[in-house]
Amino acid sequence: MTYGNRGGTNVVEPPIVNQNPVVDYHDRVRWGPIFGGIAIAIAAQLMLSALGVAIGLTVGAAGADANTIGWSVGIWSIISLLIALFIGGWVMARTCGPMNKKTALLNGAILWATTIAISSWLLASGVSGTFGIVAANASMVDRMTVPSDMQNVTPAEAQALVGELAQAGWSFLFGSLLGLIASMIGASVGARHPRTQV
Repeated sequence: MTYGNRGGTNVVEPPIVNQNPVVDYHDRVRWGPIFGGIAIAIAAQLMLSALGVAIGLTVGAAGADANTIGWSVGIWSIISLLIALFIGGWVMARTCGPMNKKTALLNGAILWATTIAISSWLLASGVSGTFGIVAANASMVDRMTVPSDMQNVTPAEAQALVGELAQAGWSFLFGSLLGLIASMIGASVGARHPRTQV
């Protein structure tokens, strides 16, 4: 502290502190935990899909209706996808260091997007149903009959085919958005918040 005299009055002046702004700059995206969460999500989806197939075949062997089995497989595929993405998001957040809610949601969204990209590549490579995207529309695909000679398609058949494809597209869109929500919720629940040190 410095002491001064202003107009006959002693004044205590605070010390001059050189304050440099501290910039908090580091990556918000944690790729290591994201890839770990993706691996867990894939493993969980494969296990849940195997469970669904086993139950479906068991029920089918008992003489259940094929259409009912198809719809059940589709519903279970969506549910198992949501469970797998939730678990993947949770594991991703738990393996990260402490982070705030926005960072957890961001990493959960990136996990979802990377999962969609990997699953699309797996589907294009012939590994169908890994994430339940094809199986989710199993009942619709089962009913879709594409004529071998497209020139002999009647307008009614073409309209029915377009309707089924549109329904499959909408199902994929809503299923993907639900997967995004599940992944972000899992990341938010699993996030470890920074501790305040006194």
